[in-house]
Amino acid sequence: MNVHAPQSLAAASLATPITLQRPRVIEFGAGTARLAGSWAAARNLSRILVIADAFNAKRVEVLELEGEVTVFGDVRPEPDVPNLEAALMLARQAKPDLVIGFGGGSAMDLAKLVAVLPGSGQSLAEVVGPEKVARKGAILMQVPTTSGTGSEAGTRALVTDPATQNKLAVQSLHMLADIAIIDPALTLTVPPAVTAATGVDAMAHCVEAFTSKKAHPLIDMYALEGVRLVGRFLARAIEDGSDIEARAGLSLASLYGGYCLGPVNTTSGHAVAYPLGTRHHIAHGAANALIFPHTLAFNAPVAPEKTAAVLAALGLPASSRGEEVRAAAYRYCADLGCEMKLSVLDVPHDDLPVMANEAHAIRRLLDNNPRDISREDILAIYEEAY
Repeated sequence: MNVHAPQSLAAASLATPITLQRPRVIEFGAGTARLAGSWAAARNLSRILVIADAFNAKRVEVLELEGEVTVFGDVRPEPDVPNLEAALMLARQAKPDLVIGFGGGSAMDLAKLVAVLPGSGQSLAEVVGPEKVARKGAILMQVPTTSGTGSEAGTRALVTDPATQNKLAVQSLHMLADIAIIDPALTLTVPPAVTAATGVDAMAHCVEAFTSKKAHPLIDMYALEGVRLVGRFLARAIEDGSDIEARAGLSLASLYGGYCLGPVNTTSGHAVAYPLGTRHHIAHGAANALIFPHTLAFNAPVAPEKTAAVLAALGLPASSRGEEVRAAAYRYCADLGCEMKLSVLDVPHDDLPVMANEAHAIRRLLDNNPRDISREDILAIYEEAY
């Protein structure tokens, strides 16, 4: 791995301008899912399109919706452009006045795009990038059923282009939810392996924002508390999926991670993890868990105090020494049951250089990384994780 002269991570001043956008209404707590129907009815929203995966499409009744309800129940993990087009086709037929994302980050991301694209005259290609969406065509409600992405609080949507195997990122304030309903009881059915992976994803959002070049004191408080919540509750939720307090703690950590994504966003961890999903269909949370120890350790020399604070928040011995950081974070993720080797996940070794090329091209994230990371550094991380 190339060694670069450490850069100092300059802390943002309290006076540094920042904008924090959140859903207009947030309902949080066990049993709040049933409020979806009454909220919609109070606003005379009667043509409703629910965007869900196959599992959640079978339990839409928990939302207690009234009126003409259409369900798109074919959201796929790491959704691609054809998956989005299928949802958009149904939306053009249903002409909803309310779109509900009901599921994990994939469902909520597609719901954002379904709420803005039909009838807009804009194609997906025309809105990729920041603030290119012309308008919102339907009210948007987000109801997460996992605790990881924080997509319910954000303005970004990601879909994979099958031609290039790269993620297309759309960001727009028009895709901010009008209401987010976060009911931790909906996560009680999430199995241990998915609980672990999504919990580490929520933590990664917080950690990467906390150590980013764009880190800000307004976001730091959410970021570090999100890490603490994961450290306190993730192992509990894995051990006992019916522990509603632990589930609520993870739901809150995920929400805080979503707050981090808007004004600060992620850095090298997510960039290095993305090719695992786009090229090899490894679930996003699992990919982030596998990469997390390596990028945390890589950035430790330029963010020693914050790295130590992250480990302490997870209940681990505080350190900023690269190998100690990597070993501690690796053990933490492995002890949760996360798979930590690319070879076990059937990633071909000869694909690592191509993955490194693709990850290094994700400048919207890598330009925020606190330490310059070269293509060779990324390849070395993949080799270490192999």
